[in-house]
Amino acid sequence: MNDNAKKPELLCPASSLPVLKTAIRYGADAVYVGGDMYSLRAKAENFSDEELKDGIAFAHGKGKKVYVTVNVIPQDGEIEGISSYLSELSKIKPDALLIADPGVFSMARELCPDIDIHISTQANNTNYRTFLFWHSLGAKRVVTARELSLKEIKDIREHIPSTLEIESFVHGSMCISYSGRCLLSDYFTGRGANMGECTHPCRWRYYVSEETRPGEYLPVFENERGTYIFNSKDLCMIEHIPSLIESGVDSFKIEGRMKTALYVASTARAYRRAIDDLFESPEKYEANKSSYMEAVSECTYRQYTTGFYFHKPVHEDQIYDSNTYEQKYIYLGSVIDTDERGFIHLTQKNKFSEGDEIEIMKPDGTNVVAKVRGIYNNKNERVSSAPHPKEELFIDLGITAQEYDVLRMKANTGGD
Repeated sequence: MNDNAKKPELLCPASSLPVLKTAIRYGADAVYVGGDMYSLRAKAENFSDEELKDGIAFAHGKGKKVYVTVNVIPQDGEIEGISSYLSELSKIKPDALLIADPGVFSMARELCPDIDIHISTQANNTNYRTFLFWHSLGAKRVVTARELSLKEIKDIREHIPSTLEIESFVHGSMCISYSGRCLLSDYFTGRGANMGECTHPCRWRYYVSEETRPGEYLPVFENERGTYIFNSKDLCMIEHIPSLIESGVDSFKIEGRMKTALYVASTARAYRRAIDDLFESPEKYEANKSSYMEAVSECTYRQYTTGFYFHKPVHEDQIYDSNTYEQKYIYLGSVIDTDERGFIHLTQKNKFSEGDEIEIMKPDGTNVVAKVRGIYNNKNERVSSAPHPKEELFIDLGITAQEYDVLRMKANTGGD
């Protein structure tokens, strides 16, 4: 790696204000979020205007940034609403807007002249002429299409101004379609991916048959569950950070605006450590590669792949023949605060019981193991277990925790 290499930005997703604060606390340099509308993640919790203001204030107080996605591909009926939304964002002043559509871009330039614009991967940015086109219109950053190799990204970097930033996905779910341009969801369910309502039909089971041979299925990868020929593995580039930097990538983007705080904390913490280790000492980074992979494997994921970065993948490289996830840990919740008794206050996400052994994830990479000594509901009644999601609880662990610490438990180790 070049000795003068610039440390890349670590850009993490956030589905809500608490997750935004978790991402920053666990190592993100910047966070990308969706507002109430027009962000291609209609099922995410997303941010109200007030939450967005709070999130930006929190991030700026830590020297971090917040980007807001406005990356829908709209039809005429949405134009007036987008105009009003951009006008509101011009007052809230996030650090940048992520935009895919040329019409929305022109509106943002007019209505939000003081806010940077980043071009979303939804715009299918695959060559340097496209990057130059957006740069000529005033874009500060362009997100590469997931289908590009590192060699192709490096070629783009050599043909564009150094002031135009390159952002690339380094971790998370992959799409079978060209950078999200998929019609399967709309075709099957009437819920369009380009309006943020994707039902992820690429994860469903399919068979392939020839028209004149009904009931005869072509020999594709199949097990007792069927075949999942559209179901991609997850991207993971944590073992290849020097190659990404050498290709000219300025911002490392983690996918997942519909993921939990456990996922965000796990991936942010792992990539933060890997990047910092590399810039401290390439030898340290190389020596710790296996621990980085172990860390990102602690959250729910499909099998990992390097996607298109090193070559155009064959079936075995990108497609996984099962839709099952790997899950080593269960997300229990994030710490809200600690009461006068020293009990941890949280909104519970998954079931756990008194006597269970759990872990408190810390931003510095450590995990504090503790046993659940008691569980109390919001009426201060002691209960033996917490089976209902979103229940507000107070937990006696015998130790304290910090706000936004993430609590998790090893899968298949919980009580009844």
